[in-house]
Amino acid sequence: MGLNSALGSLLFLLWMSGIWAGFTQMKCHNYKLQFERVFSVPGEVAMLNSTLLSPDVLNFTAVPYNITWYNSETGQEMSNQTGQVLVVRETLWFLHTTLEDAGEYVMILQTPSKCYMQSTKLEVDLPVSGECGRPMKTSQDLTKGVSDTLNCPLRDYIDKLNSYNIPSSLNWYKDCDPIMDGRSGYTYMDSTKLSISNVETENSGIYTCTLTFNVGDVTGSVSETIEATIRDEYFLVPQVHEPTNEIIKAETGLNFTKSCLVFVPGVGIPFIDVLWLVRDTFIPETPPPARIYVSQQWMWRQDEPEGVWLERILVISELKAEDFNINYTCGAHSSRGNPDGYFTLLPADPNIILPTGLVFGSATVLFIISVVVFYTFRIDIALWFWRTFPVLYTNKDLDGKLYDAYVTYPQLDMFGFSEEVERFALHALPEVLEKACGYKLFIAGRDCLPGQAIVDSVDENIKLSRRVLLLYTASTFISKRHTGSTSSNNNNVSKNSDGKIESETRDTNIMGLDGDDKVFSDTRQQLECVAAMHRALLEGSLKVVLVEMEEITPAQLALFPESVRHLRKKQGAVCWWKNLQKMQRRRTCVWWREDKEKGGEDSPLSPSLSPSSRFWKEMRYHMPVRGKRVVSAEKTVLLSL
Repeated sequence: MGLNSALGSLLFLLWMSGIWAGFTQMKCHNYKLQFERVFSVPGEVAMLNSTLLSPDVLNFTAVPYNITWYNSETGQEMSNQTGQVLVVRETLWFLHTTLEDAGEYVMILQTPSKCYMQSTKLEVDLPVSGECGRPMKTSQDLTKGVSDTLNCPLRDYIDKLNSYNIPSSLNWYKDCDPIMDGRSGYTYMDSTKLSISNVETENSGIYTCTLTFNVGDVTGSVSETIEATIRDEYFLVPQVHEPTNEIIKAETGLNFTKSCLVFVPGVGIPFIDVLWLVRDTFIPETPPPARIYVSQQWMWRQDEPEGVWLERILVISELKAEDFNINYTCGAHSSRGNPDGYFTLLPADPNIILPTGLVFGSATVLFIISVVVFYTFRIDIALWFWRTFPVLYTNKDLDGKLYDAYVTYPQLDMFGFSEEVERFALHALPEVLEKACGYKLFIAGRDCLPGQAIVDSVDENIKLSRRVLLLYTASTFISKRHTGSTSSNNNNVSKNSDGKIESETRDTNIMGLDGDDKVFSDTRQQLECVAAMHRALLEGSLKVVLVEMEEITPAQLALFPESVRHLRKKQGAVCWWKNLQKMQRRRTCVWWREDKEKGGEDSPLSPSLSPSSRFWKEMRYHMPVRGKRVVSAEKTVLLSL
């Protein structure tokens, strides 16, 4: 019987070896031995779980398949054994592990067309004498001075039991002593974590987590042991300071950079990675020519509050349309947590500030230039406009006036008489305004009728004139203490209710005279000035043009009549002396010799008598506009009256 039994066992082994050889010779895709090994001790539960049943291998929800477990050493198929072995699809359970169970186990996954195989190794060791827990230990660090946690490595067991709806319980032990939940600073958290508040040195040591459950009508347990060490360095949850879930606008085609700034409170050097993501894809640390990349990670310490700053910069060398309307996320990955922040990139609004500023600035500059040009060339512009568009102005020949201007000046044997002024009035004015420009002047002393009364002549001819040209020097209006005859002359000048000049002392106040201290030097000039100022200042029917023949000092101007000072301040004066100064500065030696040969008289072509010179343009500017528009006959008759 002994020989027959031995032969039977040998034949059985040969038969099983043949079957196993047949499987290995099949065209199975061999994923070989898993890196993760399963460690156990005799009497505990061991779970071997294959990773073949995964979407990465095949679509197991749509393709039919068959799973078989084998002992790789004996070739024996693993099947359910009450209280010992339980096969549930891709999981092989040893409910009461023994030393003989150690070895490699193969799961073969077969579909109608394909075959896959993978090995998992089970190691069974005896526990160390005198120690609680398992001989294979994992190491975890606890940070001194803060609350920290230990993680039980039995997560895979718990997840598998939960998938089978099998209840389980987890208990913690320290150095063989059970840890009570909520006591001595220990708290059970989730299903696999043990929280330790305010970690101290005595919290170091050996911790064991034991998972107890019922599977296959057997109550089993599995344990893992953790060797906890205390470290002085600690780090809290990272804080992402930038980006701050914001919206950023940028212009297409430009360079764009954004910093990710993370602060890690704690002591020491943290093991934290700062990463940028876009569309759930990590942006690589790739230098140009890559268009989108991140910089290397920079780190610097801070003393108060104590911690470490980490920074990594996102760089987009040229923004394109595809870069907008998406989120860019920066995350800090650590064992304490994984906070993140993001920003959304949007196209920038059209920049209207620069165009608006340019338009406004250009308009302002143009306005200033226009004002300066107009102020500088206003006389030239006005003369050109009058000459170019005469039809816009009324024909002055039909307004009932005979003269364009009445010229008054100190004449011979009068106080303030000047030969230069007389020469200007009798020669220069007619030469330019009458001959060159076509104006008609009434010049006192040239056009007066013999034997005509002075009062009637002045009043009548001023009424027939459109302007009064008042030529004066510094001594023209200077008054003096009057004698009896002078007083008599000054006190016999006035106007009656019909506009006639009468002798009343009170009307000399039109010129700002008081009748006691200031008097005109001559009766005729006084009459002309009184009549002109009366019509200009009181009636507003006549325009008086002041022609200043020599430079007037402020002291001399203070002696002028009030009416003349008021008119000079209001509308200014045409200064002949400025023209003389300019002419003297520009006159060459040739012109000077020509003037000497002509006896000192100005020729019509000299700058002083040229109608295009500045002085004569200003004189023409104050003269009446020679229009061509015809007025109605009724209006002409009324104007004549």
